[in-house]
Amino acid sequence: MKKLSESLVYTPVQPGFGTSGVRALVEDLTDLEVYCLTLGTLRYFENNDLLTIAGKSKDTIRIPVACDLRPSSPRLTRATVRAIQECGYQAEYLGMLPTPALTCYALKQGVASFMVTGSHIPLDRNGQKANRCYGEVMKSDEQGIVSEVNKVRDMILNGAADQSLFDQHGMFKADQTQSLPETSDAAEQHYLQRYASVFPADALADLRIVFFEYSAVGRDLLPKILSNAGAEVICMGRSDEFFPIDTEALSDQHLDELFQIVLEARAKHGKIDALISTDGDSDRPLVIAVEETTNASILPRFISGDLLGLMVTDYLGVDSISVPISSNPAIQEYFASKKIPVQSTRIGSPYVIEAMQQSHAKGNSHIVAWEANGGYLTGSDLSINSGVIEALPTRDAMLPILCVLHASVQKQQSLSQMLDALPAWYGKADLLDKFPRQTSLAMIEQLTPAHDSTICVVQFESEQVILRDADNQVIAQYSVDSDEASSMVKAKGVLETVFSEQHGFGLLTQINCLDGLRCYFDNNEIAHIRPSGNAPQLRIYAYARTQNRANDIVSLGIVSLGIEEPAGLLRQLAEIVIK
Repeated sequence: MKKLSESLVYTPVQPGFGTSGVRALVEDLTDLEVYCLTLGTLRYFENNDLLTIAGKSKDTIRIPVACDLRPSSPRLTRATVRAIQECGYQAEYLGMLPTPALTCYALKQGVASFMVTGSHIPLDRNGQKANRCYGEVMKSDEQGIVSEVNKVRDMILNGAADQSLFDQHGMFKADQTQSLPETSDAAEQHYLQRYASVFPADALADLRIVFFEYSAVGRDLLPKILSNAGAEVICMGRSDEFFPIDTEALSDQHLDELFQIVLEARAKHGKIDALISTDGDSDRPLVIAVEETTNASILPRFISGDLLGLMVTDYLGVDSISVPISSNPAIQEYFASKKIPVQSTRIGSPYVIEAMQQSHAKGNSHIVAWEANGGYLTGSDLSINSGVIEALPTRDAMLPILCVLHASVQKQQSLSQMLDALPAWYGKADLLDKFPRQTSLAMIEQLTPAHDSTICVVQFESEQVILRDADNQVIAQYSVDSDEASSMVKAKGVLETVFSEQHGFGLLTQINCLDGLRCYFDNNEIAHIRPSGNAPQLRIYAYARTQNRANDIVSLGIVSLGIEEPAGLLRQLAEIVIK
Protein backbone atom coordinates (compact mmCIF):
# COMPACT_ATOMS: atom_id res chain seq x y z
CA MET A 1 0.00 0.00 0.00
CA LYS A 2 1.34 3.40 -0.98
CA LYS A 3 0.67 5.98 1.68
CA LEU A 4 -0.69 9.40 0.77
CA SER A 5 2.41 11.00 2.31
CA GLU A 6 4.56 8.99 -0.12
CA SER A 7 2.58 10.12 -3.14
CA LEU A 8 2.70 13.86 -2.41
CA VAL A 9 4.80 15.90 -4.84
CA TYR A 10 5.28 18.75 -2.36
CA THR A 11 6.28 19.14 1.26
CA PRO A 12 3.15 19.76 3.35
CA VAL A 13 3.29 22.67 5.81
CA GLN A 14 0.92 22.66 8.75
CA PRO A 15 -0.55 26.15 9.35
CA GLY A 16 -0.17 27.65 12.82
CA PHE A 17 -2.04 30.03 15.09
CA GLY A 18 -1.39 33.74 14.79
CA THR A 19 -2.60 36.56 17.00
CA SER A 20 -6.19 35.42 16.50
CA GLY A 21 -6.99 32.37 14.41
CA VAL A 22 -4.88 30.27 12.05
CA ARG A 23 -3.01 32.04 9.25
CA ALA A 24 -0.65 30.80 6.52
CA LEU A 25 0.46 31.26 2.94
CA VAL A 26 -2.31 30.34 0.51
CA GLU A 27 0.01 27.86 -1.20
CA ASP A 28 0.38 26.01 2.12
CA LEU A 29 -3.36 26.06 2.80
CA THR A 30 -4.12 23.04 0.65
CA ASP A 31 -7.51 21.32 0.85
CA LEU A 32 -5.77 18.67 2.93
CA GLU A 33 -4.54 21.16 5.55
CA VAL A 34 -7.83 23.05 5.83
CA TYR A 35 -9.76 19.78 6.07
CA CYS A 36 -7.45 18.48 8.83
CA LEU A 37 -7.56 21.79 10.67
CA THR A 38 -11.38 21.84 10.64
CA LEU A 39 -11.79 18.19 11.58
CA GLY A 40 -9.24 18.44 14.40
CA THR A 41 -10.89 21.59 15.74
CA LEU A 42 -14.31 19.90 15.73
CA ARG A 43 -12.93 16.91 17.60
CA TYR A 44 -11.41 19.20 20.21
CA PHE A 45 -14.76 20.97 20.59
CA GLU A 46 -16.55 17.62 20.94
CA ASN A 47 -14.12 16.37 23.58
CA ASN A 48 -14.48 19.54 25.66
CA ASP A 49 -18.23 20.25 25.33
CA LEU A 50 -17.56 23.34 23.23
CA LEU A 51 -19.54 22.41 20.12
CA THR A 52 -23.08 23.25 21.19
CA ILE A 53 -24.81 24.59 24.28
CA ALA A 54 -28.11 22.77 23.82
CA GLY A 55 -28.18 19.00 23.65
CA LYS A 56 -28.94 17.98 20.08
CA SER A 57 -28.47 14.86 18.04
CA LYS A 58 -25.43 15.07 15.83
CA ASP A 59 -27.26 15.05 12.49
CA THR A 60 -29.43 18.04 13.51
CA ILE A 61 -26.54 20.32 14.50
CA ARG A 62 -25.92 23.04 11.92
CA ILE A 63 -22.43 24.59 12.00
CA PRO A 64 -22.38 28.14 10.51
CA VAL A 65 -19.61 28.94 8.02
CA ALA A 66 -18.79 32.18 6.20
CA CYS A 67 -15.88 33.75 4.33
CA ASP A 68 -14.42 37.04 3.14
CA LEU A 69 -13.85 38.23 -0.45
CA ARG A 70 -10.30 36.96 -0.93
CA PRO A 71 -10.00 34.96 -4.16
CA SER A 72 -8.72 31.94 -2.22
CA SER A 73 -11.54 32.00 0.36
CA PRO A 74 -14.22 30.01 -1.54
CA ARG A 75 -11.86 27.04 -1.99
CA LEU A 76 -10.86 27.10 1.68
CA THR A 77 -14.52 27.34 2.62
CA ARG A 78 -15.36 24.27 0.54
CA ALA A 79 -12.70 22.31 2.42
CA THR A 80 -14.08 23.58 5.73
CA VAL A 81 -17.64 22.60 4.81
CA ARG A 82 -16.51 19.16 3.62
CA ALA A 83 -14.82 18.45 6.95
CA ILE A 84 -17.93 19.53 8.88
CA GLN A 85 -20.07 17.18 6.79
CA GLU A 86 -17.60 14.29 7.05
CA CYS A 87 -17.76 14.73 10.83
CA GLY A 88 -21.51 14.11 10.71
CA TYR A 89 -22.84 17.65 11.04
CA GLN A 90 -24.72 19.94 8.69
CA ALA A 91 -22.92 23.03 7.42
CA GLU A 92 -24.96 26.23 7.25
CA TYR A 93 -23.24 28.36 4.62
CA LEU A 94 -23.82 32.04 5.32
CA GLY A 95 -22.00 33.33 2.26
CA MET A 96 -19.53 36.20 2.20
CA LEU A 97 -20.25 37.90 5.49
CA PRO A 98 -18.52 40.03 8.17
CA THR A 99 -16.83 37.99 10.87
CA PRO A 100 -18.85 39.62 13.70
CA ALA A 101 -22.13 38.89 11.88
CA LEU A 102 -21.20 35.20 11.69
CA THR A 103 -20.12 35.08 15.34
CA CYS A 104 -23.17 36.99 16.57
CA TYR A 105 -25.48 34.55 14.78
CA ALA A 106 -23.59 31.43 15.92
CA LEU A 107 -23.60 32.57 19.56
CA LYS A 108 -27.35 33.11 19.34
CA GLN A 109 -27.73 29.56 18.00
CA GLY A 110 -25.39 28.24 20.69
CA VAL A 111 -23.09 26.41 18.25
CA ALA A 112 -19.49 26.52 17.10
CA SER A 113 -18.69 28.30 13.83
CA PHE A 114 -15.95 28.85 11.26
CA MET A 115 -14.86 31.97 9.38
CA VAL A 116 -12.46 31.74 6.46
CA THR A 117 -10.56 35.02 6.36
CA GLY A 118 -7.14 36.57 6.17
CA SER A 119 -8.50 39.86 7.51
CA HIS A 120 -5.97 42.59 6.66
CA ILE A 121 -2.86 40.52 5.94
CA PRO A 122 -1.25 40.35 2.46
CA LEU A 123 -3.11 38.74 -0.44
CA ASP A 124 -0.78 35.74 -0.63
CA ARG A 125 -2.06 34.64 2.79
CA ASN A 126 -5.36 33.51 4.25
CA GLY A 127 -6.67 31.71 7.29
CA GLN A 128 -9.48 30.26 9.32
CA LYS A 129 -10.95 31.51 12.57
CA ALA A 130 -12.96 29.05 14.64
CA ASN A 131 -15.39 29.95 17.40
CA ARG A 132 -16.51 27.75 20.26
CA CYS A 133 -20.21 27.68 21.12
CA TYR A 134 -19.40 30.20 23.88
CA GLY A 135 -17.27 32.50 21.72
CA GLU A 136 -13.79 32.80 20.29
CA VAL A 137 -11.15 30.12 20.57
CA MET A 138 -8.88 31.16 23.43
CA LYS A 139 -5.12 30.82 23.71
CA SER A 140 -5.67 28.04 26.23
CA ASP A 141 -7.49 26.05 23.51
CA GLU A 142 -4.76 26.24 20.90
CA GLN A 143 -2.50 23.46 22.16
CA GLY A 144 -5.45 21.06 22.44
CA ILE A 145 -6.64 21.92 18.93
CA VAL A 146 -3.16 21.41 17.48
CA SER A 147 -2.94 18.02 19.20
CA GLU A 148 -6.21 16.86 17.60
CA VAL A 149 -5.23 18.28 14.21
CA ASN A 150 -1.96 16.35 14.38
CA LYS A 151 -3.87 13.11 14.99
CA VAL A 152 -6.09 13.74 11.98
CA ARG A 153 -3.14 14.65 9.75
CA ASP A 154 -1.20 11.55 10.76
CA MET A 155 -4.22 9.35 10.04
CA ILE A 156 -4.82 10.88 6.60
CA LEU A 157 -1.16 11.12 5.54
CA ASN A 158 -0.54 7.52 6.58
CA GLY A 159 -3.67 6.28 4.83
CA ALA A 160 -3.72 4.63 1.41
CA ALA A 161 -3.21 7.15 -1.41
CA ASP A 162 -5.69 5.42 -3.72
CA GLN A 163 -8.39 5.56 -1.04
CA SER A 164 -7.73 9.16 -0.01
CA LEU A 165 -9.92 12.19 -0.70
CA PHE A 166 -6.76 14.03 -1.73
CA ASP A 167 -4.46 13.92 -4.73
CA GLN A 168 -0.69 14.24 -4.93
CA HIS A 169 -0.98 18.04 -4.59
CA GLY A 170 -3.00 17.90 -1.39
CA MET A 171 -6.18 18.97 -3.19
CA PHE A 172 -9.48 17.12 -3.39
CA LYS A 173 -9.53 14.59 -6.20
CA ALA A 174 -11.75 15.58 -9.12
CA ASP A 175 -14.48 13.13 -8.13
CA GLN A 176 -14.42 14.42 -4.53
CA THR A 177 -14.85 18.12 -5.28
CA GLN A 178 -18.17 19.54 -4.04
CA SER A 179 -19.97 22.84 -4.45
CA LEU A 180 -20.81 25.04 -1.50
CA PRO A 181 -24.29 24.64 0.00
CA GLU A 182 -27.03 27.12 -0.83
CA THR A 183 -26.42 30.46 0.90
CA SER A 184 -28.51 31.31 3.96
CA ASP A 185 -29.24 34.97 4.80
CA ALA A 186 -30.19 34.18 8.41
CA ALA A 187 -27.03 35.68 9.90
CA GLU A 188 -27.31 38.82 7.79
CA GLN A 189 -30.90 39.39 8.93
CA HIS A 190 -29.96 38.74 12.55
CA TYR A 191 -27.12 41.29 12.35
CA LEU A 192 -29.40 43.89 10.75
CA GLN A 193 -31.97 43.44 13.51
CA ARG A 194 -29.30 43.60 16.23
CA TYR A 195 -28.64 47.24 15.40
CA ALA A 196 -32.13 48.24 14.27
CA SER A 197 -33.36 47.31 17.76
CA VAL A 198 -31.25 50.00 19.49
CA PHE A 199 -30.61 52.62 16.78
CA PRO A 200 -33.98 53.91 15.52
CA ALA A 201 -34.67 55.07 12.00
CA ASP A 202 -33.86 58.71 12.85
CA ALA A 203 -30.76 58.11 15.01
CA LEU A 204 -28.36 59.36 12.32
CA ALA A 205 -30.74 61.73 10.55
CA ASP A 206 -29.06 64.61 8.69
CA LEU A 207 -25.71 62.80 8.52
CA ARG A 208 -24.24 62.22 5.06
CA ILE A 209 -21.75 59.35 5.12
CA VAL A 210 -19.37 58.09 2.44
CA PHE A 211 -18.90 54.34 2.69
CA PHE A 212 -15.65 53.18 1.08
CA GLU A 213 -16.53 49.74 -0.27
CA TYR A 214 -13.28 48.52 -1.91
CA SER A 215 -13.13 44.76 -1.17
CA ALA A 216 -14.39 44.72 2.43
CA VAL A 217 -16.79 41.81 2.96
CA GLY A 218 -19.27 44.09 4.76
CA ARG A 219 -19.56 46.52 1.85
CA ASP A 220 -23.19 45.56 1.14
CA LEU A 221 -24.45 44.84 4.66
CA LEU A 222 -22.96 47.72 6.67
CA PRO A 223 -24.35 50.54 4.47
CA LYS A 224 -27.81 48.99 4.97
CA ILE A 225 -27.39 49.27 8.74
CA LEU A 226 -26.32 52.91 8.47
CA SER A 227 -29.26 53.68 6.18
CA ASN A 228 -31.67 51.92 8.54
CA ALA A 229 -30.44 54.28 11.28
CA GLY A 230 -31.30 57.31 9.15
CA ALA A 231 -27.99 58.26 7.55
CA GLU A 232 -27.65 59.21 3.91
CA VAL A 233 -25.02 56.76 2.66
CA ILE A 234 -22.96 57.27 -0.48
CA CYS A 235 -21.09 54.10 -1.51
CA MET A 236 -17.84 54.63 -3.42
CA GLY A 237 -14.62 52.89 -4.38
CA ARG A 238 -15.93 49.37 -5.02
CA SER A 239 -13.23 47.02 -6.30
CA ASP A 240 -13.58 43.77 -8.23
CA GLU A 241 -10.07 42.83 -7.15
CA PHE A 242 -9.26 42.09 -3.52
CA PHE A 243 -6.67 44.21 -1.75
CA PRO A 244 -6.10 44.37 2.03
CA ILE A 245 -6.26 47.49 4.18
CA ASP A 246 -4.86 47.43 7.70
CA THR A 247 -6.95 49.93 9.67
CA GLU A 248 -4.28 49.97 12.38
CA ALA A 249 -1.48 50.96 10.01
CA LEU A 250 -2.97 53.01 7.18
CA SER A 251 -0.29 54.11 4.76
CA ASP A 252 -0.05 57.73 3.65
CA GLN A 253 -0.99 56.54 0.16
CA HIS A 254 -4.22 54.96 1.43
CA LEU A 255 -5.05 58.07 3.45
CA ASP A 256 -4.48 60.29 0.42
CA GLU A 257 -6.74 58.07 -1.68
CA LEU A 258 -9.48 58.19 0.95
CA PHE A 259 -9.18 61.96 1.23
CA GLN A 260 -9.60 62.26 -2.54
CA ILE A 261 -12.77 60.16 -2.34
CA VAL A 262 -14.11 62.57 0.29
CA LEU A 263 -13.33 65.54 -1.97
CA GLU A 264 -15.05 63.85 -4.91
CA ALA A 265 -18.14 63.06 -2.83
CA ARG A 266 -18.34 66.59 -1.46
CA ALA A 267 -18.09 68.13 -4.91
CA LYS A 268 -21.00 65.98 -6.09
CA HIS A 269 -23.24 65.69 -3.01
CA GLY A 270 -22.38 68.61 -0.72
CA LYS A 271 -21.36 68.49 2.93
CA ILE A 272 -19.88 65.16 4.08
CA ASP A 273 -19.77 64.25 7.77
CA ALA A 274 -17.53 61.18 7.69
CA LEU A 275 -15.99 58.46 5.55
CA ILE A 276 -16.61 54.98 6.91
CA SER A 277 -15.12 51.61 6.01
CA THR A 278 -13.64 48.47 7.58
CA ASP A 279 -10.82 45.99 7.12
CA GLY A 280 -11.20 42.94 4.87
CA ASP A 281 -13.44 40.82 7.12
CA SER A 282 -15.24 43.88 8.53
CA ASP A 283 -14.48 43.40 12.21
CA ARG A 284 -12.32 46.54 12.44
CA PRO A 285 -13.77 49.99 11.78
CA LEU A 286 -12.23 52.75 9.71
CA VAL A 287 -13.55 56.24 10.48
CA ILE A 288 -12.42 59.51 8.92
CA ALA A 289 -13.93 62.69 10.32
CA VAL A 290 -14.64 65.43 7.79
CA GLU A 291 -14.53 68.97 9.13
CA GLU A 292 -15.74 72.00 7.15
CA THR A 293 -13.28 74.89 7.54
CA THR A 294 -14.02 78.63 7.52
CA ASN A 295 -12.71 79.09 3.98
CA ALA A 296 -15.16 76.51 2.57
CA SER A 297 -12.55 73.77 2.29
CA ILE A 298 -12.53 70.51 4.25
CA LEU A 299 -10.18 68.86 6.70
CA PRO A 300 -10.39 65.04 6.72
CA ARG A 301 -8.98 63.45 9.90
CA PHE A 302 -8.38 59.76 10.45
CA ILE A 303 -9.59 58.63 13.88
CA SER A 304 -7.33 55.85 15.10
CA GLY A 305 -9.08 52.76 16.42
CA ASP A 306 -7.92 53.20 20.01
CA LEU A 307 -9.23 56.78 20.22
CA LEU A 308 -12.41 55.74 18.44
CA GLY A 309 -12.90 53.12 21.14
CA LEU A 310 -12.41 55.79 23.81
CA MET A 311 -15.12 57.97 22.25
CA VAL A 312 -17.50 55.03 21.95
CA THR A 313 -16.91 53.91 25.54
CA ASP A 314 -17.58 57.42 26.83
CA TYR A 315 -20.90 57.30 24.93
CA LEU A 316 -21.89 53.88 26.32
CA GLY A 317 -21.03 54.40 29.98
CA VAL A 318 -19.23 51.39 31.48
CA ASP A 319 -17.51 50.21 34.65
CA SER A 320 -14.83 47.94 33.17
CA ILE A 321 -12.40 48.54 30.31
CA SER A 322 -9.70 46.31 28.81
CA VAL A 323 -7.37 47.36 25.99
CA PRO A 324 -4.11 45.99 24.57
CA ILE A 325 -0.85 47.50 25.74
CA SER A 326 -0.30 49.00 22.26
CA SER A 327 -3.19 51.44 22.70
CA ASN A 328 -3.01 55.23 22.94
CA PRO A 329 -2.09 56.44 26.49
CA ALA A 330 -4.95 58.96 26.23
CA ILE A 331 -7.25 56.07 27.21
CA GLN A 332 -5.56 55.61 30.59
CA GLU A 333 -5.39 59.36 31.18
CA TYR A 334 -9.02 60.02 30.22
CA PHE A 335 -10.63 57.25 32.26
CA ALA A 336 -8.34 57.81 35.27
CA SER A 337 -10.05 61.19 35.60
CA LYS A 338 -13.38 59.33 35.76
CA LYS A 339 -12.01 56.74 38.20
CA ILE A 340 -12.75 53.87 35.79
CA PRO A 341 -9.96 51.27 35.80
CA VAL A 342 -8.33 50.29 32.50
CA GLN A 343 -6.72 46.85 32.24
CA SER A 344 -3.82 46.50 29.78
CA THR A 345 -3.51 43.15 28.01
CA ARG A 346 -1.39 41.45 25.41
CA ILE A 347 -2.36 42.12 21.80
CA GLY A 348 -5.11 39.95 20.32
CA SER A 349 -8.81 39.44 20.96
CA PRO A 350 -8.33 36.25 23.05
CA TYR A 351 -6.42 38.30 25.64
CA VAL A 352 -8.94 41.12 25.93
CA ILE A 353 -11.75 38.55 26.08
CA GLU A 354 -9.96 36.81 28.95
CA ALA A 355 -9.66 40.18 30.72
CA MET A 356 -13.40 40.78 30.25
CA GLN A 357 -14.15 37.36 31.72
CA GLN A 358 -12.02 38.18 34.75
CA SER A 359 -13.84 41.50 35.11
CA HIS A 360 -17.19 39.71 35.03
CA ALA A 361 -16.00 37.36 37.76
CA LYS A 362 -15.18 40.42 39.91
CA GLY A 363 -18.79 41.57 39.71
CA ASN A 364 -18.63 44.28 37.04
CA SER A 365 -21.79 44.56 34.95
CA HIS A 366 -20.97 47.00 32.10
CA ILE A 367 -17.93 45.45 30.48
CA VAL A 368 -16.24 46.42 27.22
CA ALA A 369 -12.91 46.10 25.49
CA TRP A 370 -11.41 47.23 22.24
CA GLU A 371 -8.21 46.87 20.31
CA ALA A 372 -5.89 49.49 18.87
CA ASN A 373 -7.34 48.63 15.46
CA GLY A 374 -10.80 49.73 16.67
CA GLY A 375 -12.44 46.30 16.82
CA TYR A 376 -14.91 46.63 19.71
CA LEU A 377 -15.95 43.84 22.09
CA THR A 378 -18.74 43.77 24.65
CA GLY A 379 -18.57 41.43 27.62
CA SER A 380 -22.05 42.19 28.94
CA ASP A 381 -25.44 43.29 27.69
CA LEU A 382 -25.59 47.10 27.39
CA SER A 383 -28.42 49.62 27.40
CA ILE A 384 -28.54 51.85 24.32
CA ASN A 385 -31.35 54.29 23.46
CA SER A 386 -33.91 52.62 25.73
CA GLY A 387 -33.05 49.24 24.27
CA VAL A 388 -30.62 46.48 25.18
CA ILE A 389 -27.92 45.10 22.91
CA GLU A 390 -26.64 41.64 23.76
CA ALA A 391 -23.01 40.97 24.57
CA LEU A 392 -20.81 40.18 21.59
CA PRO A 393 -17.36 39.17 22.88
CA THR A 394 -15.60 39.37 19.53
CA ARG A 395 -14.23 42.23 17.42
CA ASP A 396 -17.03 44.22 15.82
CA ALA A 397 -16.78 47.20 13.46
CA MET A 398 -20.45 48.19 13.32
CA LEU A 399 -21.09 49.03 16.98
CA PRO A 400 -18.30 51.63 17.30
CA ILE A 401 -19.25 53.23 13.99
CA LEU A 402 -22.89 53.63 15.00
CA CYS A 403 -22.09 54.77 18.53
CA VAL A 404 -19.62 57.48 17.57
CA LEU A 405 -21.91 58.82 14.84
CA HIS A 406 -24.89 58.87 17.20
CA ALA A 407 -22.78 60.57 19.89
CA SER A 408 -21.95 63.26 17.34
CA VAL A 409 -25.66 63.79 16.66
CA GLN A 410 -26.58 63.89 20.36
CA LYS A 411 -23.78 66.30 21.28
CA GLN A 412 -24.36 68.40 18.16
CA GLN A 413 -20.62 68.27 17.58
CA SER A 414 -18.57 67.13 14.64
CA LEU A 415 -16.38 64.07 15.03
CA SER A 416 -13.36 66.38 14.87
CA GLN A 417 -14.66 68.46 17.76
CA MET A 418 -15.17 65.31 19.80
CA LEU A 419 -11.65 64.19 18.96
CA ASP A 420 -10.18 67.54 20.00
CA ALA A 421 -11.76 67.17 23.46
CA LEU A 422 -9.62 64.12 24.28
CA PRO A 423 -6.25 64.25 26.08
CA ALA A 424 -3.50 65.46 23.76
CA TRP A 425 -1.83 62.19 22.86
CA TYR A 426 -1.27 61.53 19.17
CA GLY A 427 -0.47 58.18 17.65
CA LYS A 428 0.83 56.67 14.46
CA ALA A 429 1.45 53.03 13.52
CA ASP A 430 3.08 51.35 10.58
CA LEU A 431 5.08 48.27 9.73
CA LEU A 432 7.99 46.80 7.86
CA ASP A 433 6.59 44.18 5.48
CA LYS A 434 8.43 40.98 4.60
CA PHE A 435 10.51 41.25 7.74
CA PRO A 436 11.39 37.69 8.82
CA ARG A 437 9.40 36.76 11.89
CA GLN A 438 12.32 34.74 13.24
CA THR A 439 14.49 37.86 13.12
CA SER A 440 11.81 39.94 14.85
CA LEU A 441 11.35 37.40 17.64
CA ALA A 442 15.11 37.04 18.17
CA MET A 443 15.50 40.80 18.39
CA ILE A 444 12.70 41.17 20.93
CA GLU A 445 14.00 38.25 22.99
CA GLN A 446 17.52 39.67 23.18
CA LEU A 447 16.25 43.11 24.13
CA THR A 448 13.72 41.91 26.69
CA PRO A 449 15.44 43.10 29.85
CA ALA A 450 14.11 40.39 32.15
CA HIS A 451 13.47 36.79 31.06
CA ASP A 452 10.87 36.13 33.73
CA SER A 453 7.22 35.85 32.73
CA THR A 454 6.11 37.50 35.98
CA ILE A 455 8.05 40.65 35.16
CA CYS A 456 6.14 43.04 32.93
CA VAL A 457 7.68 46.46 33.59
CA VAL A 458 11.32 47.49 34.02
CA GLN A 459 11.65 50.99 35.42
CA PHE A 460 14.96 52.86 35.32
CA GLU A 461 15.71 55.33 38.12
CA SER A 462 18.99 57.23 38.47
CA GLU A 463 20.50 54.62 40.78
CA GLN A 464 18.06 51.73 40.65
CA VAL A 465 16.30 49.29 38.35
CA ILE A 466 12.79 48.47 39.57
CA LEU A 467 10.90 45.39 38.36
CA ARG A 468 7.08 45.32 38.37
CA ASP A 469 4.41 42.76 37.49
CA ALA A 470 1.38 43.22 35.20
CA ASP A 471 -0.52 44.89 38.07
CA ASN A 472 2.38 47.36 38.54
CA GLN A 473 3.33 45.80 41.86
CA VAL A 474 7.05 45.90 42.70
CA ILE A 475 8.69 42.47 42.45
CA ALA A 476 12.32 43.48 43.04
CA GLN A 477 14.71 46.40 42.80
CA TYR A 478 18.45 46.42 42.18
CA SER A 479 21.28 48.88 42.05
CA VAL A 480 22.17 49.82 38.46
CA ASP A 481 25.70 48.52 39.17
CA SER A 482 24.56 45.09 40.36
CA ASP A 483 24.96 41.85 38.44
CA GLU A 484 21.19 41.32 38.57
CA ALA A 485 20.60 44.58 36.69
CA SER A 486 23.37 44.20 34.10
CA SER A 487 21.27 42.67 31.29
CA MET A 488 18.55 45.28 31.78
CA VAL A 489 20.99 48.18 31.75
CA LYS A 490 22.59 46.74 28.61
CA ALA A 491 19.21 46.51 26.85
CA LYS A 492 18.50 50.11 27.85
CA GLY A 493 21.81 51.18 26.32
CA VAL A 494 21.12 49.42 23.01
CA LEU A 495 17.65 50.96 22.72
CA GLU A 496 18.98 54.44 23.56
CA THR A 497 21.67 54.04 20.90
CA VAL A 498 18.91 53.85 18.26
CA PHE A 499 16.11 55.83 19.89
CA SER A 500 18.64 58.52 20.64
CA GLU A 501 18.87 62.19 21.56
CA GLN A 502 20.08 62.78 17.99
CA HIS A 503 16.64 61.68 16.80
CA GLY A 504 14.80 63.79 19.35
CA PHE A 505 14.19 61.19 22.07
CA GLY A 506 14.60 61.77 25.80
CA LEU A 507 16.07 59.33 28.29
CA LEU A 508 14.53 55.86 28.38
CA THR A 509 12.73 55.60 31.73
CA GLN A 510 10.65 52.43 31.40
CA ILE A 511 10.21 49.33 29.26
CA ASN A 512 6.96 47.37 29.25
CA CYS A 513 7.57 43.87 27.87
CA LEU A 514 4.01 42.53 28.17
CA ASP A 515 3.86 42.21 24.37
CA GLY A 516 6.85 43.36 22.37
CA LEU A 517 8.85 46.26 23.76
CA ARG A 518 7.04 49.45 24.72
CA CYS A 519 9.63 52.11 25.46
CA TYR A 520 8.76 55.20 27.51
CA PHE A 521 10.97 58.32 27.32
CA ASP A 522 11.16 61.24 29.73
CA ASN A 523 9.98 63.73 27.09
CA ASN A 524 6.48 62.21 27.00
CA GLU A 525 7.07 59.95 23.99
CA ILE A 526 6.48 56.24 23.48
CA ALA A 527 7.91 53.88 20.86
CA HIS A 528 6.51 50.35 20.83
CA ILE A 529 7.94 47.62 18.60
CA ARG A 530 6.33 44.23 18.12
CA PRO A 531 6.39 41.39 15.57
CA SER A 532 3.06 40.70 13.90
CA GLY A 533 1.43 37.49 15.05
CA ASN A 534 -0.05 36.81 11.60
CA ALA A 535 2.57 37.70 8.99
CA PRO A 536 6.29 38.44 8.49
CA GLN A 537 5.90 42.05 9.56
CA LEU A 538 7.52 44.17 12.24
CA ARG A 539 5.21 46.84 13.65
CA ILE A 540 5.99 50.12 15.32
CA TYR A 541 3.49 52.18 17.32
CA ALA A 542 4.44 55.74 18.29
CA TYR A 543 2.81 58.21 20.67
CA ALA A 544 3.72 61.83 21.30
CA ARG A 545 2.15 65.14 22.31
CA THR A 546 1.93 66.31 18.69
CA GLN A 547 0.82 64.46 15.56
CA ASN A 548 3.87 65.60 13.61
CA ARG A 549 6.23 64.11 16.15
CA ALA A 550 4.33 60.80 16.25
CA ASN A 551 4.48 60.71 12.45
CA ASP A 552 8.22 61.45 12.53
CA ILE A 553 8.93 58.63 14.96
CA VAL A 554 7.20 56.14 12.69
CA SER A 555 7.96 57.28 9.18
CA LEU A 556 9.83 60.21 7.68
CA GLY A 557 10.72 63.39 9.47
CA ILE A 558 13.65 65.74 9.30
CA VAL A 559 16.01 62.83 10.01
CA SER A 560 15.89 59.10 9.21
CA LEU A 561 13.32 57.63 11.51
CA GLY A 562 10.88 54.78 12.00
CA ILE A 563 10.22 52.63 8.96
CA GLU A 564 12.41 54.45 6.45
CA GLU A 565 14.34 52.02 4.24
CA PRO A 566 17.10 51.02 4.22
CA ALA A 567 18.39 52.92 7.26
CA GLY A 568 15.31 53.37 9.46
CA LEU A 569 15.47 52.83 13.19
CA LEU A 570 13.91 49.37 13.10
CA ARG A 571 16.51 48.10 10.62
CA GLN A 572 19.27 49.72 12.64
CA LEU A 573 18.01 48.09 15.80
CA ALA A 574 17.79 44.66 14.16
CA GLU A 575 21.34 44.98 12.77
CA ILE A 576 22.77 45.98 16.15
CA VAL A 577 21.04 43.16 18.03
CA ILE A 578 21.26 40.31 15.53
CA LYS A 579 24.80 40.75 14.21
